[in-house]
Amino acid sequence: MPTPEPPPGPPPPEPTPGPKREPEPAETRFETRFETPQQRANRNLVELLQELRVLQTGVQILLAFLLGIAFTERFTGLDGTQKAVYVTTFLLTVASAAVLSTPVALHRGLFHRGAKRRIVDLSTRLTQVGLAFLALALNGAVLLLMDVVLGRTAAIAIVSVTAVMFAVLWFLLPRVLRRW
Repeated sequence: MPTPEPPPGPPPPEPTPGPKREPEPAETRFETRFETPQQRANRNLVELLQELRVLQTGVQILLAFLLGIAFTERFTGLDGTQKAVYVTTFLLTVASAAVLSTPVALHRGLFHRGAKRRIVDLSTRLTQVGLAFLALALNGAVLLLMDVVLGRTAAIAIVSVTAVMFAVLWFLLPRVLRRW
């Protein structure tokens, strides 16, 4: 069956656009984006949640490792300092998991409430705190493992290096690049 032709006459009027807003450029030294504040907030939230997915996997693996240690025969042979390092590391890992998953809870709790910019701002700060907890937890795990395997002196030397590595890569380098 053939499709009917439109009636003759002038074409229907085009919808009148709303007030015209120029997108705001998000300029950096490396790129220029033309997007509205809402588009920027949407993009920033998607990028942040993707980064957190990667971090949460690492936190979950560390947490599983630490949970397993307590139920091994060798755990009873740890001295008081090693057990204190274990407990501290375990609690730092739990804190890291809680803080790094808070942006997801914020997004769910404030979904469709027009708070995306606030969610992104707060989530960025929470991610920085969560990274600090995670860096401390990872260093604690290295300290415990190296203490058991190589002895306390070697463990402290190794953790000194890993602590500086985390400080430089996760905290100092981003600050330097922001100013660059």
